[in-house]
Amino acid sequence: MTKRLNALAGLLASVGLTLLGLVIITFLIGRVMPIDPIIAAVGDNAPQEVVERARLEMGLDQPILLQFFHYVVQLLHGDLGRSILTKNPVISDIARYFPATLELATAAVIVAAIIGIPLGVWAAVRQGTWIDQTIRVVCLAGHSVPVFVLALISLLVFYAALGIAPGPGRQDIVFQDMVPHVTGLLTVDSLIAGDWDAFWDALAHMVQPVCILAYFSMAYITRMTRAFMLDALRGEYVITARAKGLSSMSVIWVHAFPNVGVQLVTVLALTYAGLLEGAVVTETVFSWPGLGQYLTVSLMNADMNPVMGATLLVGLVYVGLNLLADAVYRQLDPRVR
Repeated sequence: MTKRLNALAGLLASVGLTLLGLVIITFLIGRVMPIDPIIAAVGDNAPQEVVERARLEMGLDQPILLQFFHYVVQLLHGDLGRSILTKNPVISDIARYFPATLELATAAVIVAAIIGIPLGVWAAVRQGTWIDQTIRVVCLAGHSVPVFVLALISLLVFYAALGIAPGPGRQDIVFQDMVPHVTGLLTVDSLIAGDWDAFWDALAHMVQPVCILAYFSMAYITRMTRAFMLDALRGEYVITARAKGLSSMSVIWVHAFPNVGVQLVTVLALTYAGLLEGAVVTETVFSWPGLGQYLTVSLMNADMNPVMGATLLVGLVYVGLNLLADAVYRQLDPRVR
């Protein structure tokens, strides 16, 4: 019992320090970047008295430690400031844009895992054969070819040339604002509303960006699965299972893969977190109104409150998924409990 309490206390302390560091870094992003938030707010040609009044209103005339204290107090009250571009509270903008990224990332990581894990296992089992080499080349291409190239080729071929895929955007203009906003996930909200036409339209618009992101993520998942499986297949328990005359399928999926599955939890969590931070290039090419596009537009226009808020959200996503992966890891592997 004491050991578990100590472990819990250590975990809480670690998370607390991580969150503190995240808040400090987020605060510094808005202060040390070569972008003057005052000029972004009032414009380049604003009179000096207007600039000074804005500086006072934004509290940027105060000492840096006092500014940090006020920033932390605002965060504790759920206040991320207001966007200069949209004139909306940042937290409401994030609540509007993040579900689009969540929908895209969730679909992409599911597709990547369904395809990537079996491919990785197959490549490990067939190590050194043409199957292994082909899978490795496909994965290498997934990491080597820039995402924007794949996205542009996809639009050019399937949308412009063949006309079998919808264009950029999250939905056709016919269906925009037709589905009541419940979860922010268009496919889910369409099903809740019982609007099947809007559902199929939203699903069709997801196919291209999801496939691009899934291919990129699948390449990483496949490589890691292959590496883990090669190590597992050399284990003494696998050699013993084979000596007992068990079938190859039983050796691979019953004896070797469970150990690989434990390690893959962390890989999948980090992959998902990377997608949730906003696939900036993919969202830009496909005009997908997600967190990545929101962050990019805000940064290009020196709108620092959204940049700080989105950065903080990304950090929280990584911390949360790491904690979830650690909890699942402990449940699957009794040795680390």
